[in-house]
Amino acid sequence: MLLSRDAIIRPRHSPVALLLVVVIIISLVSLPFLKYAANRLVGGQPLMLWQIKDAAMLLPPLALLLGLLWCKSSRTTLLLSLLASEVLLAGMIWLSGHQATLLADQGSPLARTSFGSGMWCASGLTLLLMTDVIRRVTRHRFAQLLLNLQVWIIPLLLLFSGTLEHLSLLKEYANRQAVFDAALTRHLLLLGGTVLPALLIALPLGVALYRRAHWQSSVFSVLNVIQTVPSVALFGLLIAPLAGLANRFPWLGEWGISGIGMAPALIALVLYALLPLVRSVVVGLQQVPHEVRESARGMGMGERQQFFAVDVPLALPVWLAGLRVVVVQTLGMAVVAALIGAGGFGAIIFQGLLSSALDLVLLGVIPVIALAVVIDALFRLLISLLEKKDDSV
Repeated sequence: MLLSRDAIIRPRHSPVALLLVVVIIISLVSLPFLKYAANRLVGGQPLMLWQIKDAAMLLPPLALLLGLLWCKSSRTTLLLSLLASEVLLAGMIWLSGHQATLLADQGSPLARTSFGSGMWCASGLTLLLMTDVIRRVTRHRFAQLLLNLQVWIIPLLLLFSGTLEHLSLLKEYANRQAVFDAALTRHLLLLGGTVLPALLIALPLGVALYRRAHWQSSVFSVLNVIQTVPSVALFGLLIAPLAGLANRFPWLGEWGISGIGMAPALIALVLYALLPLVRSVVVGLQQVPHEVRESARGMGMGERQQFFAVDVPLALPVWLAGLRVVVVQTLGMAVVAALIGAGGFGAIIFQGLLSSALDLVLLGVIPVIALAVVIDALFRLLISLLEKKDDSV
């Protein structure tokens, strides 16, 4: 039987995959793949892909990705698409490091080779393509997590092997490793110092609001007002009262409480975290089926036993969903807290912005994004496991 015209011209895969592959090719062809500058402060000259040695190595995975779009969709086809995407990403990263090494051998020690817009766009789109393919390969969250993790095996091997050490971003890290490590420690301290107090406040407050529904309107109105205040404004509003308290009670300064630094940052971040946490506690308890509570009472459980044996396990997925939002939100807002001396990766980012050093900005931005993505994936996996456990009970 002859193939119809539509079967010939129309790809068998998702149109999203077709769009991503086409835009990847356009990005690689039309945008600079790398930039070479005499030092870290000048703009540098763009290097197109065809100007880079061994750039032809990217053609096979690109051709395979295009060809697979017209093959019959199956698990094998999807796995081949995933493999081709991984090879393409690894090839782009290796090509960047290899070209940076060649340029470093020819130029001065101050010269910098950095990713161009073409490399950034193509890499980001390739990651989106892999995410789309993994989602269609399997619906199991744990399998998706493993497939997403194995994507980074080859890039991490290239990173730790020293292949990328002549890239500008890695040079920036090598020059500021101690600063980077201190920023990571401070950022995680801001995260932990926000989440733990927020949980201690939000859990009892949410339980109290669930049991006394007439309080919800007033409390949520206050929390909504706090949430609408811009973060920079809230940080600024806390400077004056905390500075006044530190002057009035000098022993507060010995505890590290002052108008700038960690204290106003943690207070503001905790206030921002309360609304999603309290709301998730209330909603989680509201979603516990009434019949389950009646069964628990019929078994002779007291109010405290019912709360810990029935309410908490069934409401926990909703609570974790709220905590996931708070953790990701806090990681981002902690960057802004550097404006009042709280430190963290925000200090690196703003220093890079002030000195017009893009690689220094990226040195602070990339870890924040990586932390947010990893923590979000772990929370999603934990929530899916809890929901599956609840369904099987």
